[in-house]
Amino acid sequence: MANKDIIPVIVNGAAGKMGREVIKAIAQSPDMQLMGAIDNNPAHQDKDAGELAGLSEPLEVPITNQLEPMLGYVAGERQMSPGVIVDFTHPDGVYDNVRSAIAYGIRPVVGTTGLSTEQLQDLADFADKASTGCLVIPNFSIGMVLLQQAAVTASRYFENVEIIELHHNQKADAPSGTAIQTAQMLAELGKPFNTPLVEETEKITGARGSLADEGIRIHSIRLPGLIAHQEVIFGAAGQIYTLRHDTSDRACYMPGVLLAIRKVLQLKSLVYGLEKIL
Repeated sequence: MANKDIIPVIVNGAAGKMGREVIKAIAQSPDMQLMGAIDNNPAHQDKDAGELAGLSEPLEVPITNQLEPMLGYVAGERQMSPGVIVDFTHPDGVYDNVRSAIAYGIRPVVGTTGLSTEQLQDLADFADKASTGCLVIPNFSIGMVLLQQAAVTASRYFENVEIIELHHNQKADAPSGTAIQTAQMLAELGKPFNTPLVEETEKITGARGSLADEGIRIHSIRLPGLIAHQEVIFGAAGQIYTLRHDTSDRACYMPGVLLAIRKVLQLKSLVYGLEKIL
């Protein structure tokens, strides 16, 4: 395969659980090459990214906390395809990470959730001006895309729905980006849900969950032993219709991540959601 066909990839959040899975997936993809592995955890500095990810052979790519020099290095690589950065970091830093990547002409694939509506719009405007592709994807699982499509179909026939999302207790943001996106997709139907029949009183604040558009409630659970799970529960007289997606291994996200890395090179603007590129 010619060098121009090889996609140079930077993984930001390389020492995290998702980052390690992404490194393994890239190492096994003949059309991609890991060029940089970024992580701010001092315990992992200078370690080989392949060894840290559990590969049998080192990749000779050391973990570093120097994001901008790595963006500049990959941007200057003219013998390969344009560069891509995969970001699985933290809500506090993802906005700045994505802006920096776009400024260097590196295409972001963002799995970190927690970006505000205003931040997403600003990044979309910036990507448009730079004519640089950017993918922001709350969930890379094909199964979750199918669940959301089924939920949109069901929402046409039910007037009451609530969402429960369950994640490991190291997840920093709540509700999850996937749950928020699911609620937004249901709200786009333009009809109100969960019309109250009584005047509710929360004896403990938050007992009824968070309130999204069109009266949709989202409940967040954080426990060790969980990875990522979501239920969309519809109710009507005499029946309950439940849609549920469970993650048992983070490897389930990797086909979506690899697809996004390839697809982002074809884009000139920001696209939100895996379903937009399938």
